[in-house]
Amino acid sequence: MAEEAPLALDEYTQDGTVDLRGNPVLRSKRGGWTACWFVVVYEVFERMAYYGISSNMIIYLTEKLRQGTVTSANNVTNWAGTIWMTPILGAYVADAHLGRYWTFVIASIIYISGMSLLTLSVSVSSLKPPRCLEADLENCKKASTLQLAVFYGSLYTLAVGTGGTKPNISTIGADQFDDFDPKEKAHKLSFFNWWMFSIFIGTLFANTVLVYIQDNVGWSLGYGLPTTGLAISIVIFLAGTPFYRHKVPSGSPLTRMAKVIVAAIRKSHVSVPNDPKELYELDLEEYTRKGKFRIDSTPTLRFLTKASVKTGSTSAWMLCSVTQVEETKQMLRMIPILVATFVPSTMGAQINTLFIKQGIL
Repeated sequence: MAEEAPLALDEYTQDGTVDLRGNPVLRSKRGGWTACWFVVVYEVFERMAYYGISSNMIIYLTEKLRQGTVTSANNVTNWAGTIWMTPILGAYVADAHLGRYWTFVIASIIYISGMSLLTLSVSVSSLKPPRCLEADLENCKKASTLQLAVFYGSLYTLAVGTGGTKPNISTIGADQFDDFDPKEKAHKLSFFNWWMFSIFIGTLFANTVLVYIQDNVGWSLGYGLPTTGLAISIVIFLAGTPFYRHKVPSGSPLTRMAKVIVAAIRKSHVSVPNDPKELYELDLEEYTRKGKFRIDSTPTLRFLTKASVKTGSTSAWMLCSVTQVEETKQMLRMIPILVATFVPSTMGAQINTLFIKQGIL
């Protein structure tokens, strides 16, 4: 009986991706578009669920919970801000401890729990104020402490769950394409186009159909549909598990950045060599040949390159790889963009609150 020919090395992914058991994966068996379609379809339903809750929330707070317009606007703004801050924690847990897949799965359970509790809070009569026929809502009975606690508790439970799903689902999709393979690298760009398209489709449905249902049919159905949509999205994602590639947790990126900065400061007196091959990298020639990175030769942040200059010490706080240095440079270049978004976001929130206060909205 003839023996099977061994598989060629290039039939396996070269970017370090593995299966859930930590074994190398074949390109033909996992990843690629087969895996990514599960991720893209998930995002359609998840965005529908999220914006189905957030788009019309201020109306529920003012008309059903009978909170003041300014108070409602501030509460929505605070919750939305939390939604965008929790992904920092979710990304850290995924990168440093659990990995993206398991962080996502655990966060999804928290997410659907928050959505389910939120749906109950708008459906069960004891969890919301009684119906009021008064023209002036000020004369109606307001929500009790318990009712507010259940409603906001479910909102912030949802926010914690979103913190674990939002930063990881797009990167899980990106992990399905090997940067070392030119064809797959090109497909990764196409994936992000489909990714954005799925976001807009889910958002459009939420801001039209779901908002209409909430305003004209009822809040129980208006919140129940997004919750069902989220449950469907999680099932779709889990169905794609046999096809996913996974990245092994590599530690906190903030710690890696700190090591580069500290090493560069401690070696501030050292000169950067002209030949990049004199810098420290586990396999510089292989990385450069496959285009994994390109050593930055521009003056901007060139000081950090000193962290990879060999001086004899092998301490992680004295010697960092070129890859680590270049990753740190890329992250630091994004800080001005992040800071620049604070101003318009803050202005938008304040203007929105002002409009509501003046009765314009």
